[in-house]
Amino acid sequence: MGPILCNYYLTYRCNARCGFCDIWERPSPLASPADVHRNLQDLKQLGVRIIDFTGGEPLLHPQLAEFLEKAHSLGQLTTVTTNGLLYPKQAHKLAGLIDLLHFSIDAATPEAHNTSRGVRCFDKLMESIEIALSLGESPDLLFTVTNQNFRDLPFIYEQISYPNKLILILNPIFQYHTLGETLQEEAFELLREYSKKPYVYLNPAFITLRKQGGNAPDNPLCRAVSTTVVISPFNELLLPCYHAELERLPIQNNLCELWQSERVAWHRAHEGRHAVCKGCTINCYFEPSFATMPHTRYFWEGIPSKLRYIWTKFIVQRMRAKISGPRTALLPDFTNSLSADPPEGLSLPVLPSLPHYESSP
Repeated sequence: MGPILCNYYLTYRCNARCGFCDIWERPSPLASPADVHRNLQDLKQLGVRIIDFTGGEPLLHPQLAEFLEKAHSLGQLTTVTTNGLLYPKQAHKLAGLIDLLHFSIDAATPEAHNTSRGVRCFDKLMESIEIALSLGESPDLLFTVTNQNFRDLPFIYEQISYPNKLILILNPIFQYHTLGETLQEEAFELLREYSKKPYVYLNPAFITLRKQGGNAPDNPLCRAVSTTVVISPFNELLLPCYHAELERLPIQNNLCELWQSERVAWHRAHEGRHAVCKGCTINCYFEPSFATMPHTRYFWEGIPSKLRYIWTKFIVQRMRAKISGPRTALLPDFTNSLSADPPEGLSLPVLPSLPHYESSP
């Protein structure tokens, strides 16, 4: 079985300074348009079905819309995650080109979110939601769950995600290099509770993996090399993944041949077995890894949540878009927000609670 996903880093540059990420610290060019077009063709030949245009901040690349159109012309699904700072200016150009559009949200108040991101961007995030809905888009809200923000989950779900029928993706924080942390049990309990609610996606296998201590090199669960092609802005193949990056192989307009090389085969044979792989729980590699491991509990634990996500994203939301068309966002009024600590006794004005009358996820 060949790779199913490409994490295509269009740039490491970012207009935010998130504390749980260090990508923005790396010097970086913008990916060459000629290289991207050629690699997309080769990725199609390799059987890659999903292209995740990522970064850094992918909207910093002026040819992003062009790349999305190319991927669609090749029959590939596209996904983009953005902090929302640039989306309002580019929304019309990107409309209809991103199959899985994700807006990152870190907290329930502007102050806490902006602190997490290192820049003032909460207002742009709310504006991005409004514009996306007005264009008939259904962006997912990507919530990276930490020990500092997990108590914000009820507010984000009840007042932003559910009223607008937007999927809330719960992304438990992972550790790499000197970043990240181990979630406390109270956070796990809240994740489990909300994972059962409509319009929430969490792969429960992520929690199981963490409870088991992460990847074990002597019995590895990671299939990062087998499932995922990782390309840098320098037009390099990163092996075994971006976060470990033990080796960088220049692509040189020949991705297909490189992918079949002995060097990549060696990395494939050693995936998850390196010392740096011990304890790894990086979601973006274990999501596709678990999907290709039907002999494990991780595969079967994730099936119900994946089916609910697919049903909601590609059936429920698309039918609603055809019937209702563009929508007006239902968002809280944050103009009088003073507290950066919303979890207990949140004083923000909120929307009336909406009944949970839908049976779909």
